[in-house]
Amino acid sequence: MSNSLHDDKNLNAPTIGWLLSRSSRLWRGAISQTVNPMGMTEARWSVMITLKVLGEGASQNSLATELGIEMSSLNRTVNQLVELNLVERRAHPSDGRCHCLWFTPAGKVSIQTLTGSFNLVRDELTNGISDEELSTLFNVLKKIEYNACKKLNKPYEGGK
Repeated sequence: MSNSLHDDKNLNAPTIGWLLSRSSRLWRGAISQTVNPMGMTEARWSVMITLKVLGEGASQNSLATELGIEMSSLNRTVNQLVELNLVERRAHPSDGRCHCLWFTPAGKVSIQTLTGSFNLVRDELTNGISDEELSTLFNVLKKIEYNACKKLNKPYEGGK
């Protein structure tokens, strides 16, 4: 076995990807378990939090793109959120075919509760990890995100 850093990196590459994927699934599972009493499924909270990140008034198309899901899947979830009175659709000001999403007053309360729950889960899952380690992890993940966007010819958002 070689002691070369390059060889070690290549040997670990599939493990890093697998660990990133597993950690992400577990993180989402912990969030889902925490917000389940609110009636929030992963699909629902994912749309809610992504709308918060993109900003109210985001189009359904931009939301579907950011979430990496088909428009039909997004429509089902948005319909549920509309029925729960958490979001509302409004026609785009210059394109009536396009719908934009806005939080209702109840949705604004719900997103605050979700954000608080997310923060609690983050604190639990990062317990025992120093601020320096978290900063390093964040910077490494941002570099991986950048490289993946470059490889896939996708725009790099840089901080979202």
